[in-house]
Amino acid sequence: YVVLLMAMFWCTEALPLAVTATLPVCLFPLLGILPSHKVCPQYFLDTNFLFFSGLVMASAIEEWNLHRRIALRVLMIVGVKPAWLILGMMLTTAFLSMWLSNTATTAMMLPIANAILESLFGDLETLKRNCRLADDSEGISQMKLHTMGSEKQILTKDDREDMLEKCDMRTPLEIRKESEYQKRVWKGFLICIPYAASIGGTATLTGTAPNLILVGQLKSFFPECDLINFGSWFVFACPLMLLFLILGWLWISFLYGGLNTRLCLKKKDFRADAEAKARDVIAQDYKKLGPISFAEGAIGFFFFLFAILLFTRDPKFFPGWSKLFNKGYVSDAVTGVTIVSILFFFPSQKPSLNWWFNFRSSNTENVPLLSWKKAQECVPWNIILLLGGGFAMAKGCEESGLSIWIGSHLQPLEGVPPGVAVLLITVVVASFTEFASNTATIIIFLPVLAELAMRLEVNPLYLMIPGTVGCSYAFMLPVSTPPNSIAFASGHLMVKDMVKTGVVMNIMGVLVLSLAMNTWGRYIFNLSTYPDWARTLNTTAAFAGLHNTLSPLNVTL
Repeated sequence: YVVLLMAMFWCTEALPLAVTATLPVCLFPLLGILPSHKVCPQYFLDTNFLFFSGLVMASAIEEWNLHRRIALRVLMIVGVKPAWLILGMMLTTAFLSMWLSNTATTAMMLPIANAILESLFGDLETLKRNCRLADDSEGISQMKLHTMGSEKQILTKDDREDMLEKCDMRTPLEIRKESEYQKRVWKGFLICIPYAASIGGTATLTGTAPNLILVGQLKSFFPECDLINFGSWFVFACPLMLLFLILGWLWISFLYGGLNTRLCLKKKDFRADAEAKARDVIAQDYKKLGPISFAEGAIGFFFFLFAILLFTRDPKFFPGWSKLFNKGYVSDAVTGVTIVSILFFFPSQKPSLNWWFNFRSSNTENVPLLSWKKAQECVPWNIILLLGGGFAMAKGCEESGLSIWIGSHLQPLEGVPPGVAVLLITVVVASFTEFASNTATIIIFLPVLAELAMRLEVNPLYLMIPGTVGCSYAFMLPVSTPPNSIAFASGHLMVKDMVKTGVVMNIMGVLVLSLAMNTWGRYIFNLSTYPDWARTLNTTAAFAGLHNTLSPLNVTL
């Protein structure tokens, strides 16, 4: 009852997601499912602290604008031709969403994209007027463009004034065709950013909540399983992310006009002049950031240290530094919290050594890289509660025997080949998450997938990993993810644009994920064998089921 109630509230959002996530705290003890001292600790597992450390690191990066410097630098490298700019936008967004939240990354990248597009194509409203005939037949929305105005003005205020100085000698037909092309490219820019954010978040455990829910529920269902940590997940998911990102770039560039002869050839025409102006806008805005400050350098160093230590703790394919400590004592959460704790006392300005040699010299106040007030504002505590609610639900399913009951009703699926099961699971989860939160989706599906794997006698990771990654592949609707909603709110995208692009993206995601699971994923996680840590649980479940069967007989006798 509690699982169905929470699933209904999560899917319909009748209550805030975080409030629904706290229902096990009151319902499990009252209904006799679990005592409170077993429910409440699920909200502060080490997985939650790993997620917390990632969020704190992200808030420090945002505090000192390091993410904006990275974004502009990448755009300077890839160039300003539409297809290369789309690639640069997608690579930058994907990289940032590996460490920042997908929503924050999208909100930051969209104003930068709009400013570059205005330098390339001029004002959006003028562009719409130039292709009014086409717009009328399509019934395009007349919503105004909602962007971060201040940032866009900073990016373009020095360059927009001379955009229309040059007299345009083209015919009205040529202007309309060119405007239609530019409008398609503009759509491609807007749609590629939320898609890249969703794809990039799958590459690290801290990139998106479903990845951490997988780790937490694995520890609940299979306590002996230690195959998934930051390093092993990154080795599996990063190549998958890059492959999907390149395929997505090719599809979006093809669909929205970015792939043409100008991609590799240089032509001297009015487009070349616009590209030169866009290049100047990016370069000037990068110069406005000034030289790298001491704080930016320090944040960059700790960010690099954060990633390297998490990756090398226990990567499975070579001995990690955790071997130096007692087995099981040092987890990814210990690593993350240790690094981010330093941010709260490490100085943001280069310290002076004069005070140590001359006590009369002035001693400036130490301003740390990150204040607790800033971290408190930036950390989405509702997501941490949502993670805890998922872990509490999994614990309740395990302790009450619900997972065993679900497994007993999955007998019709026992004849499905494992490869086909992977495809079906990814399709079902990716379709379900189009209408529900990806976090709620994976919380609902993971217990079912764990029981199905034991019924099929395949490695549970073979089914649970595709379900986890697949719930991030929500591309078809504006309501599917917050990044999709932010891009759609610009007013330049229609639902049919997202559906047309997202259907193919979903198909590519399913196929690429299936390829990854059956090639390098099989090697990294040893998916070709049924592991002992799952066999032990299966035996325990069988004894529990036998006990439940014999109990009525004992009473009768």
